[in-house]
Amino acid sequence: MSRKGNVWMYDMLAGELLETDAGYSFMYTAEYLQNKNAKPLSFSFPLQIEKFTSNVLFPFFDGLIPEGWLLAIAEKNWKLNEKDRMGILLVCCQDCIGAVSVKKE
Repeated sequence: MSRKGNVWMYDMLAGELLETDAGYSFMYTAEYLQNKNAKPLSFSFPLQIEKFTSNVLFPFFDGLIPEGWLLAIAEKNWKLNEKDRMGILLVCCQDCIGAVSVKKE
């Protein structure tokens, strides 16, 4: 099983977040890295060519997911599994408050 989300910084495609059976990876696109206005998503994701990997969903992306009553409403209305953080991210974080959004590919 694998799922992918396109990660946007403001209106620019910044990279791809990938979930596989082996874990998670994030990689900036070459186009984004070549853009003179490119900014890192966060301190934990400095601009680099190499991909970032993790066994769990990166805390930065997990932090984009709504909490509390808003998360409960999303889980109920969209029938989301509360333990499927990537699934919740792909549904709930397509138009986040702030600079970063994650859109299901």
